[in-house]
Amino acid sequence: MLGLTRKDFQLLLIVIGLTMFAPFLLNPFPETSALAQFNAGYPDLLQRFVIFSIFAIGFNILFGLTGYLSFGHAAFIGIGSYAGVWMMKLLTMNIIPAILVSILVAALVSLIIGYVSLRRSGIYFSILTLAFAQMCYALAYSVLTPITGGETGLQLRLNDPRILGESVTEAGNIPVPHLFGLETRDSLELALGNWVFTFNAGYYIAAVAMILAFYLAIRLFRSPFGIMLRAVKSNQQRMSYTGLNPKPYTLAAFVISGMYAGLAGGLMVAMDPLAGAERMLWTASGEVVLMTILGGAGTLIGPVLGAGVIKYFESIFSTINRTVLEGWFAFLPDGLENVVISMIYPFVGKGWHLTLGIMFMLVVIFLPGGLVEGGQRLGRLFRRRGKRDAAEGDPVKPAE
Repeated sequence: MLGLTRKDFQLLLIVIGLTMFAPFLLNPFPETSALAQFNAGYPDLLQRFVIFSIFAIGFNILFGLTGYLSFGHAAFIGIGSYAGVWMMKLLTMNIIPAILVSILVAALVSLIIGYVSLRRSGIYFSILTLAFAQMCYALAYSVLTPITGGETGLQLRLNDPRILGESVTEAGNIPVPHLFGLETRDSLELALGNWVFTFNAGYYIAAVAMILAFYLAIRLFRSPFGIMLRAVKSNQQRMSYTGLNPKPYTLAAFVISGMYAGLAGGLMVAMDPLAGAERMLWTASGEVVLMTILGGAGTLIGPVLGAGVIKYFESIFSTINRTVLEGWFAFLPDGLENVVISMIYPFVGKGWHLTLGIMFMLVVIFLPGGLVEGGQRLGRLFRRRGKRDAAEGDPVKPAE
């Protein structure tokens, strides 16, 4: 089906199901519950889940298949964002041209950076990509201010010379990004008892893009090209001895990975037409590395899981402040309440990075294959337990 094996097709169906029903799955607690703090089914966070999943899937094509670790991949998501906003300023508020231009511009820049960086390997390659990303950040922040908006970022204005469509609405406002008339901010709310589920048009547009990106990643992983990339990771020198030049394959992987980042950048401005230099900081590049390793580098669904976990921690745990904790533990005696809050508070709110760091450390030590390996271990454990229970339940046959 769709050129996929049965196992890969089932994995694709799982991703489609999780993505389409995410507004339900990520809102398990009623609005009136104290645990509603942990709900993640609101549009802004859902959009970040799928957009950063695309970013991580693309990065995994480079790092997971070839073993080349880039510390500057955020440059392409930033460049894609700038290209998308300029497309909205100059041409139309329809998000399709903005996304396409974001992908193409990111591909061109990644071709140039990859051609230079891939002349080296190992830590030297990583440092080169980091240097290029910091150069892009510096250019966007200061030198190219007329193009990038500098510190304030690039955003839409009422006097933008938009060729197709209106520059100003009848109400005197800036037009909203749309997909052939369907505005990305349009939402439909469904109230079921104490639960409120929000279905956002922008999220589902980004979700469809993520599903397509995931499908293309599966096809690439299973293709002869993907096998060649694994050969590069396994033993590049031995590959050269067979007469095959690994450079075109690694450069192609770098460009494809950059295009995925450009797609993520284009979707970001489709949801919120603003581009800033902070998207190209080295910390953003490090974040996608964490996503891929945490979920499982070299696996198909691992980057998606890693992106979801990190964005959940960033959005949910970072909002748990002392006031929230005091509300949770108000039933405790005053002295015990203060002790419990003092123990938990360093790991939430502004300290959520500490919790993420501990979790990442535990995963690297005990689950080198990431969350995917953890799921596989649990699956094997339950299968063994099921077989053992079945064997114990079989009646003993008398000897003849």
